[in-house]
Amino acid sequence: MEISASVKAEELTFSEVPEVSVDFPGDAEQDAASGSDRTNLPDEVEPGVTYRDIHVDYRIASRLTGQDRPDSRED
Repeated sequence: MEISASVKAEELTFSEVPEVSVDFPGDAEQDAASGSDRTNLPDEVEPGVTYRDIHVDYRIASRLTGQDRPDSRED
């Protein structure tokens, strides 16, 4: 499964540095990844700084790899 989103803004100011995390919970064996492509926005933003003409593309992807996959059957 893959989820993607794009965000654009003329101006963006953070009052504080956000705490961000991505978790892939569960017991199933999986391959998972997430990441972003940013324009005019650093990976670590600073509070009070106004970032202009920003664009962020963000993706989250995961796939089951073990016997917990829905198409895995024991015969």
